[in-house]
Amino acid sequence: MNGKTLYIPTMAEMSAKSEHPEILFWVGCAGSFDERAQRVTRDICKILHHVGLTFAILGPEEGCTGDPAKRAGNEFLFQMQAQMNIQTLNTYEIKKIVTACPHCFNTLKNEYPILGGQYEVIHHSQLIQQLIDEGKLKQTDGAPFKGKRITFHDPCYLGRGNKVYEAPRRALEVLDAQLIEMKRCKSNGLCCGAGGAQMFKEPEKGKKDINMERIDEALQMNPAIIAAACPFCMTMLKDGVKNYDKEQEVQVLDIAEITARANGL
Repeated sequence: MNGKTLYIPTMAEMSAKSEHPEILFWVGCAGSFDERAQRVTRDICKILHHVGLTFAILGPEEGCTGDPAKRAGNEFLFQMQAQMNIQTLNTYEIKKIVTACPHCFNTLKNEYPILGGQYEVIHHSQLIQQLIDEGKLKQTDGAPFKGKRITFHDPCYLGRGNKVYEAPRRALEVLDAQLIEMKRCKSNGLCCGAGGAQMFKEPEKGKKDINMERIDEALQMNPAIIAAACPFCMTMLKDGVKNYDKEQEVQVLDIAEITARANGL
């Protein structure tokens, strides 16, 4: 958008005009409130605008999917949060949802149907892969990534949880860059340490924090960029890079940020 204001309609605004979007963008708690994740949210919106997809967000009507409550063992709170969201989504007759958070993705896709929430749910990397394959996203400004070494960290809830491995890699393969794989990747990937509600508590005692173990593995690849596809992973990976004072040498970027930059957005 290059400095232009992004207008993002809410479902309430579209419904008032008797309009219905092709996609509901589920922003998620991190994408709404975390300053770093907000940049990913903006880039996803830029991509959606760029390819001409009509979309909307729930805005203040969007609540937490309930994933942290469920993983922490509070099933009652999860069902309360889920049923409130399902009521809102069904009121607007939502059919297709895209989200940047694998935790939201997994919960909306796999946990909501039994409670009455039947939707087509895709991760933003899957949407990007589809748009690349359709020729709607074409690299126009690959200069920032030319020749760069990039390694991708598989989010647990996207990869091992839902077997989505190729979509984020497709977004990287079209770049004029070197995609290098860590030893533990895809179905053998290593958790960043934030899943299962661990993001919201102190780690258990041990010899080494798991995100440091993952960063050690990533840095062995001598990357210029560590690519992520989850706001939780991004936080853990950035903390690891910061711990080694490598922030000037190694960037942690989401697939959407890389795609937006490569397409001159």
